[in-house]
Amino acid sequence: MSKADALAAALDDLLAVSPDVEAAAIVTADGLPMASALPPEVEEDRLAAMSAALITLGERAADNLGKGGLAQVFVEGEDGYVVLMAAGYDAVLVCVTTKGTKVGLVLFELRRAAERVADIMEGLAPSFEPEDSEDEGAEADSREDRDEALDGFKAAEPPSPSRTFEPPAGPDTEVSVPTWQ
Repeated sequence: MSKADALAAALDDLLAVSPDVEAAAIVTADGLPMASALPPEVEEDRLAAMSAALITLGERAADNLGKGGLAQVFVEGEDGYVVLMAAGYDAVLVCVTTKGTKVGLVLFELRRAAERVADIMEGLAPSFEPEDSEDEGAEADSREDRDEALDGFKAAEPPSPSRTFEPPAGPDTEVSVPTWQ
């Protein structure tokens, strides 16, 4: 099964288990669509572009207000909700729901779908096997990297500690420890 087919299947499964989800898409943080399950009145390119704008604004707000990396963007409108959630390093899962939706249930299913999309994008999903398969150790490393990325959209940049480590001074101590700034 190709990556595109696996992504489409992940969206189909999300729609099947969450009847309140009206539309779903997988887009890049740059606003390019990768897969979608949208009603005819929703333009795929437009949804992807709006998603990129929301992600950028959310990242800036979280960072500038000292709240760390962005985990999700949640928009409540008069007629429903729009939720954007990180799905690995390169993908964002977008979900549009009805007004009366059970938000907690949708967020739960969305998190599961985001993990599946991340696995597909990293080539770790059972339904997707890349043509050039690497050794199993690299697969475990990729899974750990992917898990760290799910903590926010800026997962590639480690947070800087608030204090520096100074080794204890002593007559026989010669330690070279890098400090964080």
